[in-house]
Amino acid sequence: MGMNIFHQLCCRSSVWERVTATRIVPWALREVELGDKALEVGPGYGANVRTLRERTPELVGLEIDPKLAARLRTRHASELRVIDGDGTAMPLPDKEFSSVVCFTMLHHVPSPGAQDELFAEALRVLRPGGVFAGSDGLNSPAFRLMHLGDTCVPVPPATLADRLTRIGFTDIEIDTAPTMFRFRARRP
Repeated sequence: MGMNIFHQLCCRSSVWERVTATRIVPWALREVELGDKALEVGPGYGANVRTLRERTPELVGLEIDPKLAARLRTRHASELRVIDGDGTAMPLPDKEFSSVVCFTMLHHVPSPGAQDELFAEALRVLRPGGVFAGSDGLNSPAFRLMHLGDTCVPVPPATLADRLTRIGFTDIEIDTAPTMFRFRARRP
């Protein structure tokens, strides 16, 4: 799940943090309640930590990259409990979270099968009634260019509802914007 140097610089910039905090997360989570304990899968450089903490009293981040996990622990120790791990095999107990979120990271999961494993793990760690929500970029030539040399497996929003239904989610909503889509689903 690598990122090219351009992508790394972009994702750790204050400009990206501002865009994600003021546009992406508010749009993706409009009318979504995170509840008392949220899990962010793939927090990366931590661009969403402060915005998410405004919405939930307890935030846990699951990060696959050990360097990014260490950076998150240093920079956000008081706001976020960081767990090293893979979203496709979460080292977390069943039914622990009121919500699971992920933003602009699903395309870094290396195959549709692995993405489905991540969705199944999100369902497993959610409490009944818990919400799985987030956003990702839409496939386009510009999106592909930004990801040259990266792992880049875009999630087609047109097939996402069926994939989430097959895994066991209900109340699925998917909306698209010009460059991204948002999703929300519930564990019954």
